[in-house]
Amino acid sequence: MTSSGEVLARMRAICLALPDTKETMTWGEPHFRVFDKIFAGCGTEKQRLSIGCKLKKEHQAAIVQRPGFSIAPYVGRHGWISIDPAVFADWDEIAELITISYRLIAPKKSLAKLDAAQAKPTKNGRKR
Repeated sequence: MTSSGEVLARMRAICLALPDTKETMTWGEPHFRVFDKIFAGCGTEKQRLSIGCKLKKEHQAAIVQRPGFSIAPYVGRHGWISIDPAVFADWDEIAELITISYRLIAPKKSLAKLDAAQAKPTKNGRKR
């Protein structure tokens, strides 16, 4: 999946399902914030579609060794990565990385809401 519309739709589904989030246009591209702090973004980098999120530096160093991942321009020194969805399209893992980014940036009250939502059993009695 490489069309910007499809990628943005997936990003919206992942990001806006997290507590206290919103989508904003920042630097002319859609970004996702928890309150006023950006935790993920979607846009173009070197004329290629790109997804951005933040990781811990050691996680960043390991993941950018894989195809489809790179250190994000401008904010890479803070742990941000870029994901090329034309090369890496495992949306379960992308959702996991975005959630990690959210957890690094969100305030404690938002994290408490996320943890409470994840602890609720589903219809079949299992936890999410």
